[in-house]
Amino acid sequence: MTDVVIILGSKSDKEIARKATEIFDRFGIEYTITVASAHRTPARLAEIIESAHKNNVKAFIAIAGLSAHLPGVVASSTIKPVIGVPVNSALDGIDALLSIAQMPTGIPVACVGIGRGDNAAILAVQLMAVENMELAEKLTNHRKELIEMIEKDAESLLDELVTARRAASNNLLQRLN
Repeated sequence: MTDVVIILGSKSDKEIARKATEIFDRFGIEYTITVASAHRTPARLAEIIESAHKNNVKAFIAIAGLSAHLPGVVASSTIKPVIGVPVNSALDGIDALLSIAQMPTGIPVACVGIGRGDNAAILAVQLMAVENMELAEKLTNHRKELIEMIEKDAESLLDELVTARRAASNNLLQRLN
């Protein structure tokens, strides 16, 4: 069973998709990944969505740049959650961001930051964790790890600053002597 279908508008988006797959691998989420274009391969896209429904998919992640119609076209063909990831391919990705975020009434697409395949995956996990306590616990632990990482960074920075200050003081004392 596939939990999430990741659709790239272009193979060049694979590094953004990799960020998502790393999160899914960490959380034990089953996914499939493929390439389809909303404009150039609409029949292929329809087949992907239909197959996903037959496999009881829980969510879609659509990664697209430029006009970024892919997430909206996916959303228009499903009632499952669709998470759009804008790609920085033109206009610093703002065009894709706005295309994904400004969907018409009744056909929403969740939109994460430009290039943030990792956040798209976390959002998909959060959606699934609503009814899955094991995933909810994994998410809680993930958040704790993020907190610990920031606390270690804060300690490390303080240590670096203290060391730099001591070195500067010692350097000044040597010049004075």
